[in-house]
Order: sequence, then C-alpha cells, then structure tokens
Amino acid sequence: RMEGFGYYTLPTGTEYRGSLWDGMFHGKGELVLPRGGGYRALWDRGVPTQGKYTFADGLEYDKEKWHYCDGYDRRFYTEICSGFKPPGIAQLTNLDPPKIIPKGCYDCGDGFYNPKTRVVVDYKHKFLRNADDDEHEWILRTCRKAWDITTEHKPKP
Repeated sequence: RMEGFGYYTLPTGTEYRGSLWDGMFHGKGELVLPRGGGYRALWDRGVPTQGKYTFADGLEYDKEKWHYCDGYDRRFYTEICSGFKPPGIAQLTNLDPPKIIPKGCYDCGDGFYNPKTRVVVDYKHKFLRNADDDEHEWILRTCRKAWDITTEHKPKP
C-alpha cells in the first residue's frame, strides 16, 4: 500500500497531492480538480477532519461567512470582484463571455448536457457521465439552454 508523500490520480481526473498512510489519505493533502479548484484538508485515515474548498475562480468557501449566492446577493463572483457591467449588457454566467452551448443542449456547470441522449460531456466534448432521472429533471428545470431560435436586429424600413 502507498505510504509517504505522493500524488495519486483518480479515474475522474482529480488528483490527490499529499501524505498517504496504509493506502489512505492521511495528514496534510489536497484534492485538485481537473477544471481548477480543489479541497485542501487535514486527513485522518481517509476522512477529512478539517479543510477548505476553493473554486476554480479563486473563491474560497467559508461555512460561517458565506455571502455568495445566498438569496439576498445573487451576483456572480466575477461581478463581486470586478463590479457590474454597463446597463443593457447581461452577464449570464460567472465565466464571461459564457460558453456557447451546442444546439438542443444545456450548460450544467461542468459541461454540456444533451437531453435526448442523457449524456453530459465536458466543455471539450469529452464524456463525463450519463445523467440519472433526478439530474435530468434538475438540468431541464434550472440550467441555461441553447437558443432554439436566433433573433437578429432587423432595421426598420
């Protein structure tokens, strides 16, 4: 079994960097996510005893002082850091400009979802997972969808 300090890549692409003991995360270590962000923690026999999650954009999750998207302040983190855009220019996602969603698909946060095939692919169109019924319903109800019809500015005659 693995012991000492090392790197371990999980099948999902997430990488653990830190101390290992008897094949388990043990001591200081960090899970680094493939798209950025990660979870730095103190581990005890594979279980985190204390830790902090950091999103890909640098925002740190703080359970006690969490003010991001709390129902009262619905700004994206980039809006909190950089301010609002001028009136008339909407910011649809934290990433600006947002990813262009393929026709008939949804942007579900970690990739694109095709409701016909029920497959989620990452933003480079590599397979991530098949969506179960609960995820399917949640995506259809809450996520941003590609436009069905495009609208163009038509000058008045």
